[in-house]
Amino acid sequence: MSTKKLVRDIKNKKLAGVCAGVANYFGLDVTLVRIIWLVLALMGSLGVWAYLILLLVLPKAE
Repeated sequence: MSTKKLVRDIKNKKLAGVCAGVANYFGLDVTLVRIIWLVLALMGSLGVWAYLILLLVLPKAE
């Protein structure tokens, strides 16, 4: 039984791999996740804070 782990995908990164890691974990297209994150960041600081927190918390993929 394989377990999924939420990690930063540094191979498919644009900045730090957070969006790519979230997209991989939930089985979504990375472009869609990046667009959603951008909209959240432009609407207020929620997207920015969430990105920074995940950047600090998530380990890099091996």
